[in-house]
Amino acid sequence: MKLLRVGTTGAERPALLDDAGVLRDLSGVVPDIDGALLADGAALGRVRDAAGAGELPALDANGLRIGPPVARVGKAVCIGLNYHDHARETGAPIPEEPIIFMKAADTVVGPDDTVLVPRGSEKTDWEVELAVVIGRTARYLVTHEEALAAVAGYAVAHDVSEREFQIERGGQWDKGKNCETFNPLGPWLVTADEVPDPQALGLRLWVNGELKQNGTTAEQIFPVAEVVRYVSRFMTLYPGDIINTGTPAGVAMGCPDPKPYLRPGDVVELEIDGLGRQRQQLKAA
Repeated sequence: MKLLRVGTTGAERPALLDDAGVLRDLSGVVPDIDGALLADGAALGRVRDAAGAGELPALDANGLRIGPPVARVGKAVCIGLNYHDHARETGAPIPEEPIIFMKAADTVVGPDDTVLVPRGSEKTDWEVELAVVIGRTARYLVTHEEALAAVAGYAVAHDVSEREFQIERGGQWDKGKNCETFNPLGPWLVTADEVPDPQALGLRLWVNGELKQNGTTAEQIFPVAEVVRYVSRFMTLYPGDIINTGTPAGVAMGCPDPKPYLRPGDVVELEIDGLGRQRQQLKAA
């Protein structure tokens, strides 16, 4: 299933995109798409049954905002330097273990919402990423099978980063990762049954129409199953948490000088095979 949330910020309603590409209203079946729904097999079954029976009313998608596909995200966990080609372009050594950092849940916005360039920023960068959405409580997982069983689905994420704040201003990476609007998510949460192999997905990102990133999750150093298993050893994952699993080569930081960092007015578009497409215009904060 392709689950999404539509409407104005803070007043989104649950919806489903059916196999014919028609947007369907889920508000008569479930109250929202959140951790509680993703952990409730019976409720998800009702959604599937209603969709299969053709009982869901159509929504007019024209002019309708798409919000983040998961409400009330608990944690946004991120994996750094998780693609071989990205590590090579930045000159970083291949990590021996996954690099974990966090984004605040309030950085999550809709896939087409405005992204704000922070005040004083000279090095705002783009990163297309596969986001894993957790569907059951996971702690101290042992096997990859257990890890994949904890995944409710997948989504497109844009891990926007400010490189000066991240690297040159002291401390850890938090300053460059947690600026307002720095985690567009969606358009859809695609349930795990529709993604048979998360290591076979193409990822692409354009800036002002120019292709900048064109990679594949096959390049991940630590695949999805290992990322989920590993993270569960250090923190408890709950339904509705997300994990951004890293970005392929092609970020501005990896380009020759002068590096083409993002500026107000730029337009970024990104997509992952089968998971949909985002488009953001950048404006000054």
